[in-house]
Amino acid sequence: MAMLFALVSIPVPQVAPTFGLHAPDGFLSAPVALAMWLVAIVVVAVSVRRMGGSLDERAVPLMGVTAAFIFAAQMINFPVVGGTSGHLLGAVLAAILLGPWAGTLVMTSVIAVQALLFQDGGLLAMGANIVNMGLVGTIGGYAIYRFMAGLLGGETKGRLPAAAVAAWAAVMLGALAMSLELAASGTTTLAVVLPAMLGTHALIGIGEAVVTVAALALIASVRPDLLTLRERRPTRAAAPALGMTESQP
Repeated sequence: MAMLFALVSIPVPQVAPTFGLHAPDGFLSAPVALAMWLVAIVVVAVSVRRMGGSLDERAVPLMGVTAAFIFAAQMINFPVVGGTSGHLLGAVLAAILLGPWAGTLVMTSVIAVQALLFQDGGLLAMGANIVNMGLVGTIGGYAIYRFMAGLLGGETKGRLPAAAVAAWAAVMLGALAMSLELAASGTTTLAVVLPAMLGTHALIGIGEAVVTVAALALIASVRPDLLTLRERRPTRAAAPALGMTESQP
């Protein structure tokens, strides 16, 4: 009996909670989750408005292909450290191919399908997941990409290194946003979650950068025209020119 009591009273090691960018329901408080939903709805609405009529006709099917690739790639996890694993986010890749607004819609659709059909992240937390993995990655990551490409002499010369930096930074920005949301929800303190999230995702970001650069390098070698779709815009000079042509006998 004494031996049984000794076995029962052995202290069980406490496992530190693990946090990721893909938050399930219950990690965020209702006010924080609803605020993230509001941010997601506003930015997605702006993306729809900004994207209309600005893409090459071939970019529309490319959006579907990109969404399918990112969805499939996110299913593949790679080990990081301490039993944790990471997967591709793909936000910077989508933004480079399609622009930040179309990339935002692609990421939103991927995250929505994962939540609604595959129960990967809850419905209440889906707004935060869209913000952290989609909006921050596409808009923030694309801004970093353009800045780095400018420093490196333009997109033609600096595309791959700029994409690597932007992909890594997008993961870190998403981890920072998630840390702030968890702290604001009272789930944990910022002093606990911030080092854990940033430390783990600094390594995950390396994997993100490698996959993003590899995908862009492959596209550049087989279909380089796809890298210029988001840059094609109707020019203002085209309309007057068209009008003059139609008015001539």
